[in-house]
Amino acid sequence: MLSTLPLSRRVLEMEESSTLLMAKLARNIAAQGHKVISLSLGEPDFDTPEHIKTAAKEALDQGYTKYTPVSGLPALREAICTKFKRDNGLEFTTNQIVVSNGAKQSIANICLALLDEGDEAIILAPYWVSYFEIVKFAGGVPVVVHAGIDQDYKPSVAQIEAAITDRTKLIIFSSPCNPTGSVFTADELSAMAQMLGRHEQVHIVSDEIYEYINFTGKHVSIGTFDAVKDRTITVNGFAKGFAMTGWRLGYIGGPEWLAQACDKIQGQVTSGATSFGQKAAAHALLSDMTPTWKMRDAFLHRRDLVIGLLEQIPGMKVNRPQGAFYIFPDISNYFGLSDGQTTINNADDFSMYLLEKAYVATVAGTGFGDSNCLRISYAASEEQLREAIGRIAEVVSKLS
Repeated sequence: MLSTLPLSRRVLEMEESSTLLMAKLARNIAAQGHKVISLSLGEPDFDTPEHIKTAAKEALDQGYTKYTPVSGLPALREAICTKFKRDNGLEFTTNQIVVSNGAKQSIANICLALLDEGDEAIILAPYWVSYFEIVKFAGGVPVVVHAGIDQDYKPSVAQIEAAITDRTKLIIFSSPCNPTGSVFTADELSAMAQMLGRHEQVHIVSDEIYEYINFTGKHVSIGTFDAVKDRTITVNGFAKGFAMTGWRLGYIGGPEWLAQACDKIQGQVTSGATSFGQKAAAHALLSDMTPTWKMRDAFLHRRDLVIGLLEQIPGMKVNRPQGAFYIFPDISNYFGLSDGQTTINNADDFSMYLLEKAYVATVAGTGFGDSNCLRISYAASEEQLREAIGRIAEVVSKLS
C-alpha cells in the first residue's frame, strides 16, 4: 500500500525495526486473550533507581522546564567528561560532548555528519538493527562483515581489513553487543585499533551503551588506543545501565569538529533533550552506582539460567555471552522441520512459530544481520524466563 502513496524513496526503502515490529505483533496476539511472554525488547525490566527519579522531581521544582543548549546542559556534559575519564580513561572537554534524545539519535547524527552519497560504512555483524537503516538513510552504503557463533560473533581483524576500500568512511560496532552479548577483549580491540590506524580515512563509531552490563570485570573502550584516539566517536546513554529507556538520553564524545557538526544537525531536527531529565542524568553519573551493579548481577544470574535451560533443548546452539542481556542461539538445525502444519524455512518462520504456538515473543536474527539466529532478551523475571523457555521446549519438540 505504501508504494501507491507519494512517499519519498528513503521511506519506501527503509525497513521497519524488527524489534519494534515483533513487539507490535506480540501486543496484537495478547489482545486476543493469549498470555504472551515478551522476550523481544531490549529494555531492562527494572525501574529507574529512586535517587535518579528524585533528582528529576527536584529539577522540575527548581524550574528546569525550559529549552536547553542543543548539545546539552553544561552540568551534564561536565558529568559525562568526568564519567569518561573515570570509567574509560577517555579525556574530553565539554565542547566534545553532545547529548541527544537517545543514543539512536546520536548514531544518526554521526552518520549524517560523516557520510556522503556512496560512502561506505563497515558494520560488524551481528549488529543492532538500526545501524544498517541509519547508514542507508544518511546516503551511505552498508558493508557488512559477519561472524557466526563459531567466532563468538566477533569478526576478525583480517575480515574487517579485507572490507576496507578507498570509499570506507566509518566502521560501527557495539561492545557489549546487541544482539549477541559478545564483548571484545582488550587484545582484540588493540589489534583492531592497530589495523585501523593504518587507514586514516576511517572513523570508528563505538557503541558502548551496554558498558555497565558487562560480566568480564572490565570494560575497554577502543578510543583509549593511541592509533585511533583522534578518529573514535564513543556513543553511550542511560537506557540500559540505569534502566532509563523512556527518558531518551544518549551522548557522544568525539573530535570537536564532529561534535559541532552533530550540534548543527540536531539543532535543525530536535534541538536539546529534556531539561529536567538531563539534570537527573548528571546525578546518575556522579552518584551511587549500587543499583546498576545489582542489576548487572541479576542479569548475570539470568544469563546462566537461560543458557542452562536452552542447552537442554535439542538442536539449540548456544554460546556464553559476556555482556548485555541477550542470548543469540543459532537455530539453523530446525530449518526444514515441520510440526505437520507449519514448516520452518528460516529464522523468521521460527520466531513466528514461537509467537503463534508458544506465545513467546522473540526476534529473528535476520534484522540483526544473521539469518541463522534468534535474539532472546532475558530482561524478564526468572519466573517468566522459566515459563517461556519451557513453552519453547514444548513446541520445538513437535518439529521433525
